[in-house]
Amino acid sequence: QVQLVESGGGLVQPGGSLRLSCTASGSIVKIYAMAWYRQAPGKQRDLVATITSGGSTNYADSVKGRFTISKDNAKNTMYLQMNSLNAEDTAVYYCNGDLANWSGRRDYWGQGTQVTVSS
Repeated sequence: QVQLVESGGGLVQPGGSLRLSCTASGSIVKIYAMAWYRQAPGKQRDLVATITSGGSTNYADSVKGRFTISKDNAKNTMYLQMNSLNAEDTAVYYCNGDLANWSGRRDYWGQGTQVTVSS
């Protein structure tokens, strides 16, 4: 069984920073790619950033230059450093993993962590 667990969300003032973490655990054979998504109230879930097994990254235009995705392979952990936060960044942030265990390859999701940007 594979699990993704996010942490690091919370309340932050506009202009502030937060770092989210996502740790994958279980019988993981290979991590192909991981990503962060977010979903604001009443809106669809949108892709924020991705990172491949080789370390290539990609960002949504709305977060380029402010957010940085990274990973620690030894810890099976992915991070999202979020700087210069504004109210439009308020959302539930979800971790996604394109992973393989002994039964095959599939997408996994974390439970989400709330990020609220407010003064």
